[in-house]
Amino acid sequence: MKQLFRHKPLMVILTLALAAPAFAQSVDPNLEVRMRKLEAEVSALQRVVFPGGDGRFFPQIQPTTGGATVSGTPATTPSADMLTRMDALEGHVSKLTAQVEEDRNRIDKLETRLAAVEAGKTAAATGEPVVVTPTPKPVIVTPPAPKPVTPVAKPVDPSAKRLAAVRAIAKPQTDDPGDDEYSYGFRLWEAKFQPEAQQQLKLFLTKYPKHARVSYARNLLGRSYLDEGNPREAASWFLQNYKADPKGDRAPDSLLYLGESMRQLKDTNRACVAVDQFARDFPKEAAGRLKAQYEATKGGLKCPA
Repeated sequence: MKQLFRHKPLMVILTLALAAPAFAQSVDPNLEVRMRKLEAEVSALQRVVFPGGDGRFFPQIQPTTGGATVSGTPATTPSADMLTRMDALEGHVSKLTAQVEEDRNRIDKLETRLAAVEAGKTAAATGEPVVVTPTPKPVIVTPPAPKPVTPVAKPVDPSAKRLAAVRAIAKPQTDDPGDDEYSYGFRLWEAKFQPEAQQQLKLFLTKYPKHARVSYARNLLGRSYLDEGNPREAASWFLQNYKADPKGDRAPDSLLYLGESMRQLKDTNRACVAVDQFARDFPKEAAGRLKAQYEATKGGLKCPA
C-alpha cells in the first residue's frame, strides 16, 4: 500500500502533464477512452486513500457516459468538456498528493516508535544489564574493643550491714512485754534507724492499744518522721496524739512539735496557733523541759502579736 501511496499520484500527475498540450490543440478520438480510464484509476486511488470517505467532502469521480445532453442546455465542444474534466482530475490529484504526504510522515513516525519498542523488548529478552547508579553505602565505623577491666572486689551489701547493726540493738526482756516493745522502738529511734523504729512502734500500738506508753509511742512516731524529713506525716501523728489524749504524758510535746511540723511545711498560721496554744496550756513545760524546743520553733516564726 505504501508503494501505491508513493508512486500512483506521481504517475497521475505526469500523465496529466503529458496530456495537457494535446488538449490545447485538438481532441484525439482515443482521448475519451484514455480519460475514462484515468478517471477510473483516480477514483480507485481515492477510495484507497479515503476508505469510507464522505461523498460530500471527497466526491467520487465518475466516468462521463457522453452522448446525450439535457434538453435546453447549450452544447459544449469536446475540448471544453475535456478541460473541465481535466480540472476536476487535477483538483483530486492535488488532494490525494497532500494526503499521501501526510500519511507518509505518519507512517515514518510510527515505524520509528515501533523500532524503539522492539529494541526495548529485545534488550529485556536478552537480559542485558540495566544501568543503575548505585547509592553509596554509609561508612560504619567499628568502635575499638573496650579494654579489659580488672575486677574489683564487690563491697559488702549495705543492707546486710544495716541488718547486722539493727540486730546488735538488744531488745529489753522484763516482766512487762508491752513496755519492752516500746523501749525497743525507742532504742531503734535513738540509733537513727527510723524505718525500723516506725515499724516497731506501730507494732506496739497494734498489740497494746491501752498501754501506759501509748502517748509516748504516738509522739515518738511523729518525732521519727520529722527526723526523717517527712513533716507532713509527722504532723498527722502529733495531731492524733494530742486530740486522743490532751492530758497525756506526751501531749505537750506533740502540740509543740505540731507547730514545728507546720513551720517546716511553711504553714505559718497553723504553726503560730499550735505554738501559742502550747504556751497557754503548758507554761511549765515551755519554761522547763521543752524550753529549748519552744524557743527554737517560736524564733523561726513571725507570728502576729
